[in-house]
Amino acid sequence: MSRAFVKEPDGDLVPEALPELPQEPIPNYVTPEGLEDLKAWRERLQGELDGLDPDPEDIVDRSKRAHVARDLRFVDGRIEHAVVVVSADQPKDKVAFGATVVVAGEDGKKQTWRIVGENQSDTDNGLVSWVSPLARALVGAKVGDVVTWPRPAGDLELEVLKITYE
Repeated sequence: MSRAFVKEPDGDLVPEALPELPQEPIPNYVTPEGLEDLKAWRERLQGELDGLDPDPEDIVDRSKRAHVARDLRFVDGRIEHAVVVVSADQPKDKVAFGATVVVAGEDGKKQTWRIVGENQSDTDNGLVSWVSPLARALVGAKVGDVVTWPRPAGDLELEVLKITYE
């Protein structure tokens, strides 16, 4: 059959329902600050959605509304499945979720990392997701332990110098 007789969608159609953003099939562990960040993100998205003109003829507006609504559903899901981990409930003598850990690399250089939820992760500011290879290497370690951080650039040995909880 010739392509001349195949109906193609109009170029200005915007899907009413975009594909959902994937939710991880693992618990959404968060710090109390992480939960507040998610709630603030939700408020920003809701405000953005409320501020959009619902003009069904405006393709840009329809596209923007679809994207913001999808993001809002994603954040709602993250909040709904959030498991708040309170630092006071964590073991003080070993690394666990919420811990701030000071480590020394093989070169003696010190670094500080805090293990947080996925949405709170910000490696530039020393916040690493609990599912990251670094956090997985550190969890369960005690002061004085040497752990191996598996990295694409090669494994790195880290000595745990200090563990604190906020």
